Amino acid sequence: MRKKLSPLEKEWIKVEKQEQAYMEKRMEKKDSRLNQLLEKKIPHNLQNTLDAAFSKAFYLIFEKGTGIIEKTYRRDELEKTYQINEFTAQVRSNRKSLKAFSKKASGAGNLNLLLSGVSGIGLGVLGIGIPDIVLFTGLMLKSVYEIALNYGFDYEKEEEKHFILLLIQGAVSYGERLHEINDELNYFIETGTYTRECVLSESINEAAGGLSKELLYMKFLQGIPIVGVAGGAYDVIYMKQVVSYAEMKYRRRFYHKRMEDSV
Repeated sequence: MRKKLSPLEKEWIKVEKQEQAYMEKRMEKKDSRLNQLLEKKIPHNLQNTLDAAFSKAFYLIFEKGTGIIEKTYRRDELEKTYQINEFTAQVRSNRKSLKAFSKKASGAGNLNLLLSGVSGIGLGVLGIGIPDIVLFTGLMLKSVYEIALNYGFDYEKEEEKHFILLLIQGAVSYGERLHEINDELNYFIETGTYTRECVLSESINEAAGGLSKELLYMKFLQGIPIVGVAGGAYDVIYMKQVVSYAEMKYRRRFYHKRMEDSV
């Protein structure tokens, strides 16, 4: 007779299948027709400019901006909600109580998607592209921070910043590079360590490079008044990629921790 799976085991299988489907879907990047049209119009130094802008935004927020971001949500309330959900899950031990964590995390992400769309489109009308990066990065980190808190994880330690930067990098990567990042994240989830030494400056530069490469055409387009609306609207698309991937990986981490604690 087959052993009956526990609610936690069923949820673990579900997140593993979701991750497998995600990886298969992003085996390779298909360049859009719009990107092909814009390719010859991109200034030669724009990539470097975006690299520097994203790096500066990460440094600024990690060093001075986390407190400002925390003023945009009630951290203590999120921590209390997590504790309530945790108590309920321990008492009931069913799939509904486990799903309460992901439901709350997804809700926070959806609000930030809306804010990202409003800011991206609004600045696109004005032809503001590069200056939007600090706001976009702030909303992106805000989303990940809220997801982390809803699953009971702190985001202030050095290894957590590395985890978050890997999440962001993975969300805008494809194929072999995505597999490398995903394997590194799973290794950390399972062991609490990384396969290589964590240097924050290197992690920031790698995440900044991944974002600038992916958003190159859209940020160029966003810098053109009126037409920039189309570029600004893509803020929502990329924000959704980050939110979806982060929620999936934090959920996997959350379930793995619970399984370890139950042994």
